[in-house]
Amino acid sequence: MKRNKVIFGLFLVLILQACNQKEIYFSYQTIPSSGWNKDSILNFDINVEDTIFAYNVLIHLRHFGNYPYQNMWLFLESKKPHDNIAQKDTIEFFLADDFGKWLGKGSGALKEMPVLYKQQIQFPDSGLYQLSIRHGMRDSILKGVNDVGVRVEKID
Repeated sequence: MKRNKVIFGLFLVLILQACNQKEIYFSYQTIPSSGWNKDSILNFDINVEDTIFAYNVLIHLRHFGNYPYQNMWLFLESKKPHDNIAQKDTIEFFLADDFGKWLGKGSGALKEMPVLYKQQIQFPDSGLYQLSIRHGMRDSILKGVNDVGVRVEKID
């Protein structure tokens, strides 16, 4: 019986590792409990080594139930390695449906919402890509946001 548990545990670890092999980057930055200042920029440095494969880039948002809006606007700037010219982008996504029910997953007051930002892109150069994110809401101090993350995953 004990041997079966050990074998099952090893099998589970191998399965979980296989699932994460597609992920080349995943990092969160925590927002202060006082709120996300409109001037506060979150910077993510993404090291890309393989330019042959296509990738998906996702933005993850963790928020509390007291987040005051149904949606979120984000302003993003990305820079390629050895390039000072930033590509700017704006995205909007919904955190709640028309009836106020949160769309993300999670238990208790904290919900997590992954949002597909870029789909099936190929990075032209290897090196360090920089992605900067700030909120585009009207509030100077945005309450209810806990973490913002970026995940880059390889597509087979």
